[in-house]
Amino acid sequence: MQGKHTYYLPVLPDRGPNGRGRAQTWNWPASAIEVPPEEIKSLKLDAIIFQRPEEYEDLSPRWFVRKQNARMFYVEHNCPQGRINEMRHPAADDATVTVVHVTHFNDLFWDCGSARTAVIEHGVVDPGYRYSGELPRGAIVVNEPVRRARVTGTDLIARFAEIAPIDLFGMQIAALRSERANVYENLRQAELHEQLPRRRAYIHPLRWTSLGLSLIEAMHLGMPVVALAATEAVHAVPRGAGFIDTDVRALQDAFAQLIAQPELAREMGKRARDAALARYSLQRFLDDWDALLGS
Repeated sequence: MQGKHTYYLPVLPDRGPNGRGRAQTWNWPASAIEVPPEEIKSLKLDAIIFQRPEEYEDLSPRWFVRKQNARMFYVEHNCPQGRINEMRHPAADDATVTVVHVTHFNDLFWDCGSARTAVIEHGVVDPGYRYSGELPRGAIVVNEPVRRARVTGTDLIARFAEIAPIDLFGMQIAALRSERANVYENLRQAELHEQLPRRRAYIHPLRWTSLGLSLIEAMHLGMPVVALAATEAVHAVPRGAGFIDTDVRALQDAFAQLIAQPELAREMGKRARDAALARYSLQRFLDDWDALLGS
């Protein structure tokens, strides 16, 4: 919630998924204002943004007066699931909504029918260059790896741990603790930014994800990347910023190379940071949204 606008966030007493309000694990600016659902209809809004099917399909008719002049946007963070001919977006053919994809890969794979679409790539607050790589270990950030399994490449973690120990960060990861994998659950963002760059390399084993913010943040921190060449990662990680491949054995060899050559890891991490700053800066993100809102 950055930029020059005022943002209203629905909040429910239990802060459940339909009304979390302001983030609890990092600080948002004062322009992000919590508002109970019963007060939403009285607000004069310029734009309404949905991010989940249930918001668009169920909550919108109850919480918003959709006939007001507010423009409506559906921000699509996720890759479509299912058979490719059935990858139909919830807002497909809705002339009142613009579907905003966070990657060009998503725009390519989702079938939005006649609905207007746009692509605004991620932008993150720069945490600064913090890389030390002092620990000859790999770092992976993943949420719910047991439930999501092959989607998050959970089966590949053990293969990377054959090369060097792995430190896992995220939510619901305790089940993956082993002799070769430490787990760090539910760290605040500031703690994550402190801990990640102490590891030699960032590993991105996800098979089917839009593009994890943790990957972009790791690059901002100055970490070299070892990633599956899947979905948008092939464009996010340019040549020289790390290693990217569909051959897991080649990625194991690359991880071993970074563990054995800390100076190579440092140089690749610097290039990763330069690439992230150029493509995923917060200002570029804000400018893209301002342009879309003004179009």
